[in-house]
Amino acid sequence: MTDGATTELAVLDPLEPGADPARAALFAESAHRILADLVAGGAALGWVEPPSHDEIAGLLDRVASAARAGDAALRAAYLGPRLVGLGYWLRYARPTHRPHADLEKIAVDAAVQGRGAGRALAAALIAGAREAGIEVLTLDARGDNAGALRLYRSLGFTEYGRLPGFVAVGDRRYDKVFCMLDFRSAD
Repeated sequence: MTDGATTELAVLDPLEPGADPARAALFAESAHRILADLVAGGAALGWVEPPSHDEIAGLLDRVASAARAGDAALRAAYLGPRLVGLGYWLRYARPTHRPHADLEKIAVDAAVQGRGAGRALAAALIAGAREAGIEVLTLDARGDNAGALRLYRSLGFTEYGRLPGFVAVGDRRYDKVFCMLDFRSAD
């Protein structure tokens, strides 16, 4: 993927020891900008109104804490120095569900959507889940999010359920679509 003609997409673990301090310092602010802009534009990310900076900072702190415990992974997509996307998965907390994780969120700046950042983030998160011993990676998506559902299917996710009209955004209703990627069948 190129931005102009020279900048390549890099998908990194922003929590990795030795991560670029300049990027780390701006990560929460840049993540907030991406998420708030997407939600303001109607993106199906779980918020009706754009989240506050503090809400995103708290979310990133929770994911980072879980990642340090081996119960999550966070990935960031950069074009040069600019954060253009992020995503994470979280292991289920219940003891009976511990072998499984939920791909909670993948968000890509609207300016670069359709150029491979979402696919690269999802692939990195899937690889990380497999390496962490996750058996089944699940996700849910709003039924009208055709691009995301198409991406997930192309990466091997299968739909295992749907709640018609479950997601309420004002007077509008959308299906909630459940998908899974079962690593056990690949072993």
